[in-house]
Amino acid sequence: MTAPGDLDLSPTTAPGAVPASADDPSSGTAPDPVLTGPGFGTLSIAAILAETAHRRPDATAFLVGDASVTYGDLWAQSRAYAGALLARGVRPGDRVAMLVPNVPDFARVYYGALSIGAVVVPIHLLFKAAEIEFVLRDAGASLLVAGAPFLGEAGPAAAAAGIPTVTVLVPDALRDQVPFPRLEDEAAQAEPVRTYASVNPLAAATILYTSGTTGRPKGAVGSHLAMIEQVHVALIDTFDLRPDDVVFGGLPFFHTFGQMAVLNIAFRKGAAIVLLPKFDPDEALALLVRHRATVFTAVPTMFVGMVQAAERTSDRPPLRYAVSGGAALPVPLLEAFSRTFGAEVHEGYGLTETSPTAAFNPVGEPIRPGTVGRPLWGVDVEIADADVDDRVELLAAGELGEIVVRGHNLFKGYLGNPEANAQTVVDGWFRTGDLGTKDADDIVTIVDRKKDMIVRNGYNVYPSEVEDVMTGHPAVAQVAVFGLADDTHGQEVHAAVVLMPGRSADAAEIVEFTKERVAAYKYPRHVHLVETLPLGGSGKVLKRELVASFEAARSTEGA
Repeated sequence: MTAPGDLDLSPTTAPGAVPASADDPSSGTAPDPVLTGPGFGTLSIAAILAETAHRRPDATAFLVGDASVTYGDLWAQSRAYAGALLARGVRPGDRVAMLVPNVPDFARVYYGALSIGAVVVPIHLLFKAAEIEFVLRDAGASLLVAGAPFLGEAGPAAAAAGIPTVTVLVPDALRDQVPFPRLEDEAAQAEPVRTYASVNPLAAATILYTSGTTGRPKGAVGSHLAMIEQVHVALIDTFDLRPDDVVFGGLPFFHTFGQMAVLNIAFRKGAAIVLLPKFDPDEALALLVRHRATVFTAVPTMFVGMVQAAERTSDRPPLRYAVSGGAALPVPLLEAFSRTFGAEVHEGYGLTETSPTAAFNPVGEPIRPGTVGRPLWGVDVEIADADVDDRVELLAAGELGEIVVRGHNLFKGYLGNPEANAQTVVDGWFRTGDLGTKDADDIVTIVDRKKDMIVRNGYNVYPSEVEDVMTGHPAVAQVAVFGLADDTHGQEVHAAVVLMPGRSADAAEIVEFTKERVAAYKYPRHVHLVETLPLGGSGKVLKRELVASFEAARSTEGA
């Protein structure tokens, strides 16, 4: 199957094959194919599960409630799923979309598809039918694997896109009521694959759709090489992960953070993962205590929930450390979690396009609260002039600018979107759209999103700076600072605030608290008390939704 757009996803160049080459003008003869060809090397993410299952078949891979799944059993099941996919006609390079929560079936489908050289397309579990249909069409999917709870949206979407659908997680009692075959049944009848297929290291492995902060989501294509190198660098230089560790598995695996920093890294080391399909802080804490979890990897909203849950019980898991990513972690929240659980929080930075980590505060070294640490080995993170778009002009240490990244961790590009590729990767550097600094010791600090920056009376206001201050208020659980158009000041600073359960504060009190702690042009003149903040798949607050909501409310009031 040929992928839509400008990226060739299929590993059509077999290892050792020689592509056509132009003549060498200096010699008049064609260059030696050994120098120009892809070579004989192969690499597959499926090896992460296969090799651990071979070395430690009886070790626990997943803990699900009171049940467990061993590595040996999980790989055998994944090979059976792979056999079922082959029997359905899925071939190397074909795209297999999946809507599966954090249950063992995610791994069975994920590693099963990868083991036959297919490309996995995990879809956000909260997507509606129209959004699912867009992803299926854009990715050129040949099959959709949908968990039973998501068939209400996935079924119509696949039908509209003309994509065949199979299910997982449908109970036996409901089998006849669901108009789609069960992949579990087909796997039971299929011939399991013996091992994973040989694929070129640069072949596409995944297509992960970005949150779409500007228009339609874009399909970021990740290679086997970029993702496996990410795992190995993390295990060598950044994470202190051990085979006897028990890792929290509440981050959604459809997202790059959970998929890489939990699933693939834990499986490469042979650690156990405590699965939680839907995050609930009280349930999460109870599971971590029951299974004596040692590593907590999460986004800031989960850290908030865990600190609050800890106020309702004295039980604590034996955490060795915690990892935060996906969005900036306010320093007061970092300190509160560390005090509550006796575990340091190591913060990192990355994006879907960087597989995902680009910089990290390594475990085993003193943490630097408020920073995201140093660039990973083999990855360059620099600061460029944010006002220059057609080239990358690097700035001196300490200067504020746009964060740019290059290295083994970069994605292959956006599927079918050459314009976005040209805008995003300039002079070999990936332009992140984030503003930050890097000091003389290579420590990177994120200031804000380039597009989220507010300009009030000609002064730049960085929302994350104001948010860090506001979370210091004892009644504030979460806050998002954003700008709305203003006839007098150009933009005015607004903040949406979620209060701590059982705490009270009014908007004027929070405004005054912030006013006393930041420059006059920075503090929010308008604080909106809300029940929840709109979140994306990575836990980032969707500020564009806040802006749209409050702009609409203001227009209605004006009318």
